Amino acid sequence: MTTPWDRIFGHWSSPTWLRTIHVTAGVPIALMSMAAILGLGALSIVLAWTVVVPLVALLILTWMVPLLTWLQRSRFAAFLDHVIPPLPGLPRDGSPLRRLLLQARSGSLWRQVAYHLAIGPLIGATGFLSGAVAWSACLVAAIVAVQILMAGGGWTASLPAAVALALFVVVPWLLRGITALDAVAARALLGPSVKDELARRVETLRESRAEVVEAADAERRRIERDLHDGTQQRLVSLALNLGMARAAFTDLPEPARQAIARSHEEAKQALKDLRDVVQGLHPAVLNDQGLDAALSGLAARAPFPVRLSVDVPERAAPVIEAVAFFVVSEALTNIAKHARASEADVTVRRDADVLRIVIRDDGCGGAEPAKGSGLRGLAQRAGSVDGTLRIDSPSGGPTTIEVELPCA
Repeated sequence: MTTPWDRIFGHWSSPTWLRTIHVTAGVPIALMSMAAILGLGALSIVLAWTVVVPLVALLILTWMVPLLTWLQRSRFAAFLDHVIPPLPGLPRDGSPLRRLLLQARSGSLWRQVAYHLAIGPLIGATGFLSGAVAWSACLVAAIVAVQILMAGGGWTASLPAAVALALFVVVPWLLRGITALDAVAARALLGPSVKDELARRVETLRESRAEVVEAADAERRRIERDLHDGTQQRLVSLALNLGMARAAFTDLPEPARQAIARSHEEAKQALKDLRDVVQGLHPAVLNDQGLDAALSGLAARAPFPVRLSVDVPERAAPVIEAVAFFVVSEALTNIAKHARASEADVTVRRDADVLRIVIRDDGCGGAEPAKGSGLRGLAQRAGSVDGTLRIDSPSGGPTTIEVELPCA
């Protein structure tokens, strides 16, 4: 059961003393931060004509500010149990001068400088002075009340005693308010901004999506291996046995020979369908020999002439190659079904970190993603790896599909 004394003095616990230590410890850190940053700034201004000194000062600043931020983050974690999320790192590629300029231009650096140079010292000084004055006043009021009481003042000691008691109750709430304000300012200036958080979230989602796409591609490859090494081989054996039976048992009754013949043809058709399914999943030649060989097989099996040009001096990631193969395969299937084309051109070229695919046909045109799931599937498959797909298909043709897939 909570008593009135618990409600009044219950907040005098270890968090209150930790807040007091937090405010006190912030003063020397703030003074050190101000002296270091102002000293570097003054040196840069005085010797700005040398160009080298400001660059060195900027280099020292970019090294020193994260260290000061680490000290402040440690202070918040140790005394307030308040964890400030880390700032996003800068790119590590490029020359040291470029990385230095990128860091100098980043908003996070100057937000940290603003805290160390102004906000932190202001809140720290205000908190320290407020706490010191409140503590001193409480102590003085208590001493005065005791002295009056010892001198026989009687009821006249009640006023300083009441002041001491009120300050005794108020000081913890004052410390709580100051440290809460300090935590909000530190989170806003020493932690990642909303833009940084969104960028980090987008990067996390991109990585998660890439992992899902890679897992799905690995599963397709596993299914392709299982079908190729298991089901397909059994169908080949079945078709072979039926063919041998069809050739050997010529003296069987006509209905029996017809049943064997039909079974033989159905087994061969099932084998063909299975091979088409396996090729659509993930052809083994794509892993072994790359896009050129895999797309050559697609072009050879198309029901119309396909001119294929592949210029990929360096192979892309397996996931990108799988998407490229799927795009070309689905595009040729759509041309065969809907375009009434007599021929098609497929060009695959890698430019730096971009794989460009262009598919043209001389069909009737009028292809729109909104009217068919096939083209929407192409766009979705390209988008799964941050690729883009553009379709130019006026009525009457020709139709051009352009796909760009990032290889990085």
